[in-house]
Amino acid sequence: MTTPLENPTELLLVADDTGEIQLIRDAFEQLSIETRIHVTTGGDDALELLSRRHDRESASLPDLILLYLDLPRMDGFEFLETIQDDLKLRLVPVLVVTSSDATTDILESYELAANACLTRPTAPDEYAALAEAIVGFWFEQAALPPITP
Repeated sequence: MTTPLENPTELLLVADDTGEIQLIRDAFEQLSIETRIHVTTGGDDALELLSRRHDRESASLPDLILLYLDLPRMDGFEFLETIQDDLKLRLVPVLVVTSSDATTDILESYELAANACLTRPTAPDEYAALAEAIVGFWFEQAALPPITP
């Protein structure tokens, strides 16, 4: 993976709530790093986008996937299960964003190789703190594997 200082950070946001999508976009725009956010509204759409990018030699995979569990057509669990079958896609860090505090949802997310489960913000101003925490850890502290097209 590239560092955010070299190139814009590429995020894939898999969520279907337009208001929440805008809050996340706004939160990342306030940060000091350049971020490109690609949005899909379902797990199936995300897989299609990743597959197209994966198949093109010049396209890179996202640096990080923010995944909501409750999605139409293909939910977050099905998405996680599907990407585990691809050697490159399973290297992309996936952060599950959930309002559920059900132990079973959290356990299943980790069993399906999610890299973290994050609490879904409940107020608009909490999205900035979430974005800062993601960038601070995943792009400034964590060592991530290189993913080549």
